[in-house]
Parts: sequence; structure tokens; C-alpha cells
Amino acid sequence: MLGVIEMAGSQGAGDRLMAAVARALRSEGVSLAGVVQENTEYDPSRPCHMDLLVLRCDDRVRISEDRGPGARGCRLYAAGLAAAAGLVEAVLATEGESAPRLLIVNKFGKEEAEGRGFRPAIGRALAMGLPVLTSVGPRNAQAFADFAEGMANVLQAEEAAVLAWCRKVVARG
Repeated sequence: MLGVIEMAGSQGAGDRLMAAVARALRSEGVSLAGVVQENTEYDPSRPCHMDLLVLRCDDRVRISEDRGPGARGCRLYAAGLAAAAGLVEAVLATEGESAPRLLIVNKFGKEEAEGRGFRPAIGRALAMGLPVLTSVGPRNAQAFADFAEGMANVLQAEEAAVLAWCRKVVARG
């Protein structure tokens, strides 16, 4: 099962939604693999810091580069994203009682659209029969559709709807 939230709203809304869903599921005792993004404002004249919280171990991995004031273009720190993906891959290898019941990947972004980032982890989880929850923005929607090949369940960008889907797929496991 693959659930996707199509995000087109305010910046950071998807990050906040995914973090709230992960918090709720963790409080219910659901064993999770994956990441959620935390954005930290530090200077109103500059972009926020972007960190991924690795859900199993609570490690925070910086995925943004501070390129200085006035810098333009992508500020993704690809090595940080790759490090976080490696931590998630290790969690996916966990077996037995502590095995994850759901993989949450904050976003199917540009790196995933190009075959990198968390795309291998998503594919591995799906091959294992592990449900996956992610989000996608308009820029990467076509790449996600090509990847998902029609098997994604499009979810409303509302916490209650996303939690209902997650609880349903976890209960099937």
C-alpha cells in the first residue's frame, strides 16, 4: 500500500502534517521507519534550516546548506539526505517484534524523482509488503505518478484522513 498526500498549499504545511501524523502514530505505539522534516527559522532574511528527524532513532540530519545571504537555487545538502536514507534502510532491515509497520517518507522530492534519495527505500518497503506514506508537490507529481504506476492512494491533506488510512493499513499487517 502506498499513500500519497498531494501538497499544493503553504510552504511547510506538508512537513507539519507529516510530523503530526508520525507523532500521533508513535504515541499509539506504532513502530515506524522513515523521516519527517523539521524546518528551523533562524534569520528572517534567510531560508530556514531543514533537518530530517529519523523516526526510529530520533537522530536529526541536516539536509540544507547555508549558502550565504542572497544565494539562489537549490540548497539541498545531498550528502545529508543520503545519510538519512541510509539510516532508514538499516531500520527496514529490522525483523521480529521491533520491525517497522509503516514507512513514512516526508516528501517524494526532486532527488526521489531522479531515482535517488529515499526512492530505493520506498521501493524496498513496498517489495516487503510494508505500507508507505509520503507526500508530493506539483513539481514532482508526474515523476511520482510514473514511479507509483497507479498503485498510490491519494489522501486528503488533513490529519484525520491521513491517520485513518495509516491505522487501516497498519491493522492489515
